[in-house]
Amino acid sequence: MSTAPAIHGLRVRASVGSIAVQLAREAGARVIGTGRAGDRDTALGLGVDAFLDPQADPLEEAGQVDVVFDVIGGDILDRSAALVRAGGTLVTIASPPRVRPRDGQAIFFVVEPDRARLADLARRVRDGRLRPIVGAVRTLAEAPSAFAPAQRTPGKTIIRVKEGE
Repeated sequence: MSTAPAIHGLRVRASVGSIAVQLAREAGARVIGTGRAGDRDTALGLGVDAFLDPQADPLEEAGQVDVVFDVIGGDILDRSAALVRAGGTLVTIASPPRVRPRDGQAIFFVVEPDRARLADLARRVRDGRLRPIVGAVRTLAEAPSAFAPAQRTPGKTIIRVKEGE
């Protein structure tokens, strides 16, 4: 039986989730990914140890985990609080949590820019240790429409500032 912490709740369809899966795996965590059934292969390709579709699979199948990292919020976040084992942490970037794990903590995490951490992530991408999922590449002129809700695509949207690069 592995002593690595289990992380549950990394939604792979969200760009943040795909990066979080890879960082958690690099740190030695056992990762249980959640998402739509169509995301299963992508999640497994990123290194999740197990995958659950919360629409079809009971979240309780994940068992107790040390960390839930939520990028969606709502009902899934509320249901995930029960999965956090004593002393564990529920982290969400979606909205302040409405529920807390019984014997753990709940954190609303707001990302703040950090040049050194961004440089480290860029180095990991260049070294091939981190594989972002690129959903679309757009020109600078297309940038405003690229982020409109109707135009959103899974993965990162890259804005090409210079033509020909």
